[in-house]
This record gives sequence, structure tokens and C-alpha cells, in this order.
Amino acid sequence: MKLLKPHKLNDGDTIGVFTPSSPSYIHNEEMFLNGLRNIEALGFKVKLGFLTQQRATQGYRSGTPQDRAKEFMGLIEDDEVSALISTIGGSNSSSMIPYLDFDLIRTKRKIICGYSDVTSLHLSILKYSGLRTLYGPAVIPWFGEYPDGLVESSTSFLTACTENTNEPRMISPFTKWSNHGRSWDNGDWKNVKRQWNDNKGWRVLNSGQAEGEIVVANLNTLMTSAGTGYFPDLDGKILLIEEMSAPMAIEERNLRQLQLMGVFDEIIGLVMGKPERPDRQGAPFDLDALLLEVVGTRSYPIISEFDCSHTVPMHTIGERCLVRLDARENYEVEFTILESFVE
Repeated sequence: MKLLKPHKLNDGDTIGVFTPSSPSYIHNEEMFLNGLRNIEALGFKVKLGFLTQQRATQGYRSGTPQDRAKEFMGLIEDDEVSALISTIGGSNSSSMIPYLDFDLIRTKRKIICGYSDVTSLHLSILKYSGLRTLYGPAVIPWFGEYPDGLVESSTSFLTACTENTNEPRMISPFTKWSNHGRSWDNGDWKNVKRQWNDNKGWRVLNSGQAEGEIVVANLNTLMTSAGTGYFPDLDGKILLIEEMSAPMAIEERNLRQLQLMGVFDEIIGLVMGKPERPDRQGAPFDLDALLLEVVGTRSYPIISEFDCSHTVPMHTIGERCLVRLDARENYEVEFTILESFVE
């Protein structure tokens, strides 16, 4: 089916919040509320889905698959709501898929934003609704950053959601980045200053040029879609993958699975985001070396350390939007968005 873009956000519009997997509001209510306030400070209203409003929990998940889908579809049906954004990720967003009304999702054409485990919803909505979604920040880990959220991430999100010009625009590495984890239990998340690293840029592992649609996915979640009807069509696409935890043994297994599936033969470009928790597990090589080992010699550009991942800040990227990638050498990368994410 023809792919549709969601309708753009306007100042004063309402963003609906849904919790597709982990009920992390029960672990840090203050951070959750801070995230809501920071979304409102951007000029939007906030409306919570019924599970989120109740702070519902079933331990590792917010509710049954049926109820999580009901919360999501309730926000889709609600004409007061112009966009949906997830509370956080988790591990089980895919359980919602059998209970979603993909025809209605296509008809309403609302912005749907999230990252990590929400990959399952991005991919299924792309496949069954033909609606482009946004791989971008969630309420708690991005907008909830104390005290005012992450400005660079918020700016990228706003650009993605509100600008509908098709003029090409380049995105660049942020000047700094962080994977500094701070405890939620003792107030460190707001009392301990975040540690930042200088951002050298995006590393070129293989030079080249590519122009085409981009598919953005959390690698671990992408692999759970293998063998399903919603695994993405990657032929002729640029693939952007990212991870939270990245122990080398698991990374090798997942990357090798993609190689054995023929994914690296189909794509025209490969981008890997900065992993939040890299773990060499004693290996004398890094993740970049492992990536090249598995992918092999290719004619297309391969870059790593991209700023759309679990590290902060992050760029918001529209699924299946048209981009141009020009990777030269060292850290010389031009990443150009060729069309708007919304209309």
C-alpha cells in the first residue's frame, strides 16, 4: 500500500501518552511527571491513556495485551489527540499487535513516537497500516531528564513533528553525548550531575554514498520480528540499528542472524547508533570490528556511533523517510533528510 505521512503537530495540540510495555512510572513517578511537564513546556497539552492514568501495573508490563492495545487505540480514536508518545520501552510491545486496528490507525494518520521496544509497533504499523512513524524520544528517559529535559533531543523532536517542508536539511552530530546511568532509587537521577563526553562525530567504517528510505530499529527488538509478517522490507533501504545493552556475544548472534537472512545483501547503507552499555566481554576487538567482520566487504556506506540510540541526546528520525548518506573517511559524514516526516 502507499505509505502515508502523519499529520503535523501545531502549537497547543494534545499529545496522548501510552504505556505499551514497562510500567516505569511506578519506579519513578517524579521523573514521569517531570517528563509530562516538559512536554507541556514545549507548547502541547498532554492526555494520558487509561492504563497510564491509573498507573496500572502487572509487574513487568502495564496490563494485558488487550488492554494495552485498547489504551493505544483509545488515543488513536480520540479526536482531541493529535499525536501519541510512549512512556518508555520495555520488552513486550509486540503483544499488542494482534489487537490493533491497523485500518483505523491509517485513517487517523497521527504521529506515533517511541524508541527501543516500540520498534515492534513501528514495524507492524509500517507493514499493516502503511503509516510512517517516528523513532524518537519517550516521556521518562528523554523529556523526564531533570530539570528541563534534553534540549537537543526536544529540538529534534519538534523539527520532526512540526516542519512539513520538503527542503533538504542536514543533521549533524551533537557536540556532546552521554550514557551516564544514575540510580532512580535514591534521587541520583536529579541530584547527580550528568557526565558528558565530547562527540567526535559519526565514524566511517566503509566510505560510500547512498540515497533511499531509512528503516530505524532497535536491533534486539528487530530480531524478535524475524519470521513474522511484519519484518521490514529492507531491499534497497538504508538500515539504522541501535542497542541499549550490547554484550559482544549477543551482538554477534544478532548481526550474524541478519547476515544469514540476507539483509546485508539487500540494503544500500548501514548505520549503527551508539550503544548505551557496550560490553566487550573480554574480546580484543570492539563492536565496530565485529560489525565489519559479520557484514563483510561492501560497496555501500557503513557508519557507527550515530546519535539516534539509547544514548543522549538523540535525533528523531522518520521511518521510511528519504535520506542521503555520504560517508567519506574518518568522521566525515553528511546525513541529509530529503523530505519532511509529517504533512
